[in-house]
Amino acid sequence: MSSASSDQTAGGQTASPGAAVRLSVVIVTYNEREAIARTIPALVAQLELGDELIVSDNASTDGTTELVAEIAPAARIVQNGGNIGFAAACNSGAAAAGGELLLLLNPDAMPAPGFVEAIKRPAADGSGWAAWMGLMTADGGATLNCAGGEMHFTGLAWAGLAGAPVSAAPQDRREIPWVSGGCFAIPLASWRRLGGFPPEFFIYQEDVDLSMRLRLEGGRLGLEPAAVVDHDYEFMKNAEKWRRLERNRWAMIIRTYPPALLVAVAPALIATELALIFVAAAGGWLPKKVEAWGDTLKALPRLLGERRRIQAGRRADAGDLAAWMTPALSSAYLGRAGALVPLRWALAAYWRLATRFLAVGAKS
Repeated sequence: MSSASSDQTAGGQTASPGAAVRLSVVIVTYNEREAIARTIPALVAQLELGDELIVSDNASTDGTTELVAEIAPAARIVQNGGNIGFAAACNSGAAAAGGELLLLLNPDAMPAPGFVEAIKRPAADGSGWAAWMGLMTADGGATLNCAGGEMHFTGLAWAGLAGAPVSAAPQDRREIPWVSGGCFAIPLASWRRLGGFPPEFFIYQEDVDLSMRLRLEGGRLGLEPAAVVDHDYEFMKNAEKWRRLERNRWAMIIRTYPPALLVAVAPALIATELALIFVAAAGGWLPKKVEAWGDTLKALPRLLGERRRIQAGRRADAGDLAAWMTPALSSAYLGRAGALVPLRWALAAYWRLATRFLAVGAKS
């Protein structure tokens, strides 16, 4: 199988229409024996000559790696020696990759027939995307799990169209705000240039952060709806998850928001923090919210150093990023607050003013 051309777009995508692409699939596991018993056979059956499967294991104790060796003897197993988290395990798996295209795939994301061929297609047909994802369904294909990430201007992020009937799925390719780590395709050279996921995130928001860094380079992000995986997904609401979500949301904002965007959203960020005090108290996770503040303050010197490096390579302006953000809190996972009419009006009005401020700043 011939390798893809080394020519690159601004976003780092391998650009050689029609060229064959070698795929490196990285699956992170932590006691995932039952899930991979379904996922890996369906995936391996579609891999082509030159493709590879890498399982990055966080010290599973349920026989996960033994099963991988049995059902996919050609797979490479990276032993991480402990539960180092999803982000770091993706990094260690990608470090062992040798293909032109890297695909991060959740262990419980079952590929539909034709998935591998479809997920490769944007790398070989001149799509110009810096990264992309497949369509993620749920409930045995009855509903949607993610048709592209959605992002509020305060950094809150969620899976687009989650819970909608599968009939609502996009039929054609489209650009999306951010790419889900559950099915994240990116040229390996781009991944390595950007350093992959921030390992300190452990889990959550690492995919939003990398998507934002690609956009800062001027990259475009896409959805390939012909590449379908069915995700055995359940939204967990334990207090530690909220801590990590909030800690990582702030880390992503500090690292990636350009100065003008920070200024534009600063009042809303303050208001959001005040509102979250009451939300967290009502939900029983206020101590974890306080811990998230402490995590952010402790990490601030490191985050500011990372910010300087990230912003130094920025090609896009604040308005380019803002164009992919929304004032609507449209996710069912965010509760009833987003459906309140006064709040919807206030957020929409605020964002109109903020984007006008960014537009004026870009012209000045």
